Amino acid sequence: MKTSQLKPAEPFSVNVQGQLLAIPTRLYNDEPSADALESLSPRQLTILHCLYTRHHDGRVRQRHLECIVDSAEPWVIPYVVQLVGEYVVEILVVIRKALSDLDMPGTALRAAYGQFIVDNPSFFARTQRRVVSYWSCYYRLNYTSFQGYPGCTVLEFLRAVASDRAGYPWPRLTPPAGRISLA
Repeated sequence: MKTSQLKPAEPFSVNVQGQLLAIPTRLYNDEPSADALESLSPRQLTILHCLYTRHHDGRVRQRHLECIVDSAEPWVIPYVVQLVGEYVVEILVVIRKALSDLDMPGTALRAAYGQFIVDNPSFFARTQRRVVSYWSCYYRLNYTSFQGYPGCTVLEFLRAVASDRAGYPWPRLTPPAGRISLA
C-alpha cells in the first residue's frame, strides 16, 4: 500500500472465529498500481481488496468490494457487512446481488455469514440501525418504503442466515413490512 499523510480512522473490532480483528474505519492511501498488484499472491490480493473497502472514496470501496463480496473466507465477511451499514446505495446493490444466493441451504457462504452475525450481535445490531438511518436521511424520497430499499433486502438475507445458524429468529431492528412509508 502506498503511504498516506493521513492516519487511518479509528478501527472497529469484530470477532472472527474467536479472534478479535481490528479493522480501520477509513483509509486514505492511494490505490497501488496494476503493476504492484501483479506480484501479490491471491491471499495478499484479497487482503488488499479488503483493506481498500475501507477507503474514504465510495467508488474505490465499491471497486474493491466487487473483488471479494462472494468470498466465504471468515475474515473477509466483516469488510462486506460493514459496507451494508454505510450510505452508498450503489454498494448495497452490489452486495444484494452477490448475496442473493445466501438463501441456498448448506452453502459455505451461508454458514460463514450466519456464524459471523451470531458471533457479533452488537455489530450487526448497529448495522441494522445504520441501514434504517441512512435510508431515512438520504434515500427516503427515492425508496418511499423501507422494504423497497436495497439495504432492507440485504438485512433480510443476513437475518435469515443468522436465524438458521443460531436456531432461533434473529432480532429485527428495522421497520416491519409496511410500517414506514411516505405514501
